[in-house]
Amino acid sequence: MKRDSLDTEFEPVVESISRYLRGKRSAIELTLAAFFAGGHLLLEDIPGVGKTTLAKRFAEVMGLDFSRVQFTADLLPSDIIGVNYYDAKGGSFIFKKGPVFTQFLLADEINRSMPRTQSALLEAMEERQITIDGESYPLPKPFFVIATQNPHDEAGTYPLPLSQLDRFICSFGLGYPDRESERAILSGEIPFAERAETLMDSVEIENYMRRASAVKLNERMLEYLQDIVSFTRHSGLFRYGLSTRGALALASMTRSMAMLRGRDYAIADDLLDVLGEVCSHRLVFEDGGRDMKRVVDEIGKNIFPDR
Repeated sequence: MKRDSLDTEFEPVVESISRYLRGKRSAIELTLAAFFAGGHLLLEDIPGVGKTTLAKRFAEVMGLDFSRVQFTADLLPSDIIGVNYYDAKGGSFIFKKGPVFTQFLLADEINRSMPRTQSALLEAMEERQITIDGESYPLPKPFFVIATQNPHDEAGTYPLPLSQLDRFICSFGLGYPDRESERAILSGEIPFAERAETLMDSVEIENYMRRASAVKLNERMLEYLQDIVSFTRHSGLFRYGLSTRGALALASMTRSMAMLRGRDYAIADDLLDVLGEVCSHRLVFEDGGRDMKRVVDEIGKNIFPDR
């Protein structure tokens, strides 16, 4: 589906990231929408197609403090959130912060770690804080997680539980580059060694987040949202329907996409353009499959038959 154009004030951001990630404009726009919606993003694809590049360049352009955690089978929760240790000299316990204390966390290959370690991110993603020995520590603002995962049929992977999948506002893959983009990569045209120029500051980011949350959803848009949620729950196509958190994610992404397009109100196209990415990782068909195109087709022909 062809997406509408972004407002001109966001074009420099997209163009800057596109210098390093050719032919992936749609993925960059969706990442921007997820960020300004205050959510987190899950990228699922094979290794080597640009997931880490997208994350690093996005953090640079947005001017965010960046941390990366490589998830492995022996990674412990304390390796992510931090640990209390006893300071013999001072005679007291001191909290040593983990890499989660950042504005932008890249959780690389998250499904290579055990479920106990994966769940260490749950509180951070949902509450923007972590709790150690009964004491809570707030995380920096903004706090944005991009997690990458390899396909589930790869050896040594642990599927993310539904509770964690539901914490990601949207999920998608990047896919292989087109022929023209890959030619640019092979010929050395992509400036991988350069750092991307910072184009935003914390004040601008906060303003855009506020604008996104203030986008209006009229009665017709709310009807669309509720019709979609009801269809996923009662059509008999899916094992589980969208949760209320999933419905809120769809509303937030719709608002954010409208804001990126320069409007303070949302239209059906904004909703349709984020539908698959918000819903596909939350919905499992009764036959056991997860298929973004099938999700969009089924919802589209039942809720938006004229589109």
